[in-house]
Amino acid sequence: MSGAENGLELRQAALTLHGRPLIGTLDLAVRAGRVVTLMGPSGCGKSSLLAFVCGTLTPAFAARGQVLLGGRDITALPLERRRVGILFQDDLLFPHLSVADNLAFGLPRAVRDRAERRRRVHAALAEADLDDFADRDPATLSGGQRARVALLRTLLAEPLALLLDEPFSKLDAGLRDRFRGFVFEHARRNALPTLLVTHDPADAAAASGPTFEIGTEGLAPCTPPRRLDKPGTAA
Repeated sequence: MSGAENGLELRQAALTLHGRPLIGTLDLAVRAGRVVTLMGPSGCGKSSLLAFVCGTLTPAFAARGQVLLGGRDITALPLERRRVGILFQDDLLFPHLSVADNLAFGLPRAVRDRAERRRRVHAALAEADLDDFADRDPATLSGGQRARVALLRTLLAEPLALLLDEPFSKLDAGLRDRFRGFVFEHARRNALPTLLVTHDPADAAAASGPTFEIGTEGLAPCTPPRRLDKPGTAA
């Protein structure tokens, strides 16, 4: 497959808010296993663009264009059929469920065998060095542990693409570096096309992929991180 066929692609995508242009027309392709970063000030539409991709855009916004994943047009599909995973600033763990039950919630419905579900959950915990945390209350976890559990739950759902909505912004500096590495390593290992939105140039530099400034004119190359790419090119 080509990069576009094997990844995430936006074609002629644009957003307006109450009729006001928010994000100008853009074309963007993210290849499997690559991370593309979108930067811009608060209110410029970065998170709203991710909502358009995963199917959660609120009625105040109007969107046009297409979202393709693995060469398939998913623009009109509901959230649960898109197979797009997303991480937010907050981990959104369920406080009434144990760590293991939080992870099990992310498993595909097709995995019905209890033993297989337990196996997948415990394999995920072992991979994140959380072997003994299955029965823990999420409230007893550290910020870094909660962040890892949130990522594991997202990956257990077997997404075909990963969206990152400033998931590192609330972590302290040392933890932020480690968790960034953990996320990017898993994205590449699972060959997930990954779209990151952030205010932090350090996030973009750690992603080691193309970085763009986003706004009403679409995409423009963003200078601080590692490399520059022309707007609309495949990542």
